[in-house]
Amino acid sequence: MNLSYRIGWTCFRIMYATYFRWRVYGAENVPLQGGVILASNHSSFLDPPLVGSGLKRDINYLARESLFRFPGIGALLRSWNSVPVDRDGGGAKGLKIILDRLLAGGGIILFPEGTRTKDGQLQPARSGIGLTVIKSQAPVVPVRVFGTYEAYGRRMKIPRPHRVVVKYGKPMRFESLRAEAKTCDKARLKAIYQQVADEIMAAIAKLEPQAD
Repeated sequence: MNLSYRIGWTCFRIMYATYFRWRVYGAENVPLQGGVILASNHSSFLDPPLVGSGLKRDINYLARESLFRFPGIGALLRSWNSVPVDRDGGGAKGLKIILDRLLAGGGIILFPEGTRTKDGQLQPARSGIGLTVIKSQAPVVPVRVFGTYEAYGRRMKIPRPHRVVVKYGKPMRFESLRAEAKTCDKARLKAIYQQVADEIMAAIAKLEPQAD
């Protein structure tokens, strides 16, 4: 971690521990080194730093490209390993940066649902994460957050002191689908992207909160 990232990481950990009384489970499932995709459900703006703060390694984050146009904000986001993406969260440029970060041994947080849930329930996965997984060689760790919708959902202006939980599952590899994707036709390749996304979302759904 660089100094800026460590300061932010520490501040977020303090905030989650005090204001939100957080719980972290399964962090040992995430490798401390090497490329890894953290695939999480998405309920709140609290989710990205929550997923990253639960780990003792630095992680790359996605941030809207327009934010990088502001000198101070842009510099801060870059120091926090943020990846600029277009408004829809994809695009060839963003994908290349993500793959380069993974190839260089970085970890990155992706949201299979594509956007925050409107009702607190898990949403269907979009195929975009499947494309990223297939084009990379990184393991995928399913992650589920609990309580962030109740703490700071879409319609809330101020976060409430509700307990939040982050749980990391066992890594997923997708070797057979990655091998098949190298030789299959375009129709099958498109289906593989969605299959990978659906399998990741199913793994997220299986992660249940643990009793204190």
